[in-house]
Amino acid sequence: MKITNKLIQDIAALAKLEFDEQSGEQMKADLEKIIGFVDKLNEIDTEGVEPLIYLSEEVNVLREDEIKAVVSQVEALKNAPEKDSDYFKVPTVLKK
Repeated sequence: MKITNKLIQDIAALAKLEFDEQSGEQMKADLEKIIGFVDKLNEIDTEGVEPLIYLSEEVNVLREDEIKAVVSQVEALKNAPEKDSDYFKVPTVLKK
């Protein structure tokens, strides 16, 4: 894969990053190294190798999830500082 300055600019725009000329060249060099490493992995013969599903043979020793106490919607809303009919009312986090 050929890494061009346009590709670096497009990726930077998608990631909402800004690079000066020197940083752009450094990013280009780093991306070429990463792509080179991935290409090196493609050279490995994996014929007959089973895919690795789990990283270890450990078994989950945690307890099973069990429902114990259920809080009704009315009880939960009793402690809400602000509510709107059936829902908690919270300050706006994302602005349009």
